[in-house]
Amino acid sequence: MKPTPLPLAVSMGEPAGIGPDLVLLAWKNRKSLQLPPFYIRGDRALFESRAARLGLNVRMADISPEEAVQVFTKSLPIVQTGPIIEDKPGEEQEATARSVVMSIEKCVEDIANGLAAAIVTNPINKAALYKTGFSFPGHTEFLGDLAKKHWPDQHANPVMMIAGPELMVVPVTIHIPLKDVPDTLKTDLIIETARITADDLKTRFGYSDPRLAVCGLNPHAGENATMGTEDRDVVEPAIKKLIEMGITATGPHSADTLFHAAARKTYDCVLGMYHDQVLVPAKTIGFDDSVNITLGLPFVRTSPDHGTAYSLAGTGSVRIDSFAASLRMASVLANPERL
Repeated sequence: MKPTPLPLAVSMGEPAGIGPDLVLLAWKNRKSLQLPPFYIRGDRALFESRAARLGLNVRMADISPEEAVQVFTKSLPIVQTGPIIEDKPGEEQEATARSVVMSIEKCVEDIANGLAAAIVTNPINKAALYKTGFSFPGHTEFLGDLAKKHWPDQHANPVMMIAGPELMVVPVTIHIPLKDVPDTLKTDLIIETARITADDLKTRFGYSDPRLAVCGLNPHAGENATMGTEDRDVVEPAIKKLIEMGITATGPHSADTLFHAAARKTYDCVLGMYHDQVLVPAKTIGFDDSVNITLGLPFVRTSPDHGTAYSLAGTGSVRIDSFAASLRMASVLANPERL
């Protein structure tokens, strides 16, 4: 007899945002969207209130993670995590910040204890969390810290990827001011980010020889060092080393000609030197169906590729494409044999 597959653990996200809407609508349409079993770490009262606000008839069940798969076909499984939260769409509440963080922590703990296959995180409002002492620039860095806690013997170096049907990108530097990028960007950082990307593309995505296109930092990749020397002194040595390591890497490429349809056929993933250099084209090309994936961790994490969207919370007008894609992607990445 085959063992019962593990469910996905889904974090609650910002309660005032569209996270609850996404969860409710996804479960309601679970069959047509072909979603794998999942459960929510959060407050049942919040989801009941949001369901009523949206006019959705959603049966819910208080469960433990072990019961999620059995319950999923008939009820939305909820593992009560944190106190009762008042449903106030679009209204940031400082009191809910601890529950948001706790939900993420408990989901990762479930994976470490063999109760969940992967984590899918709903969008958070980092500004709200900062007021309560949250010290991480974003989900990616926080998950890296949790990985060190639960898997101390494994090297965790989180890398952000945005993956869509037509484009996959990885920023080498992530949530830092643009003015800090040149000083932060180092040859070793590019090499390590590329190595992790190539390794995960092989082991989790099924690429036998992933092709990495590496962007330059400056316009026209520095134009032979006439518009900055970083591409010559920092990026080019990294690409040379990657090739010596057996990784298929090209560049530095001028980012302004790298994302049109013909160019996208020449690589499998783009490494950008800073956040907006690659996330702008990725979100432009696949805003509704791209997924945020954290590479370099001992567990699988995905997330919808958008924010909390306060103005849409509780209105019934949200699109669930990216959240649904995140659930399906997490299930596949956690079970590479399904590729």
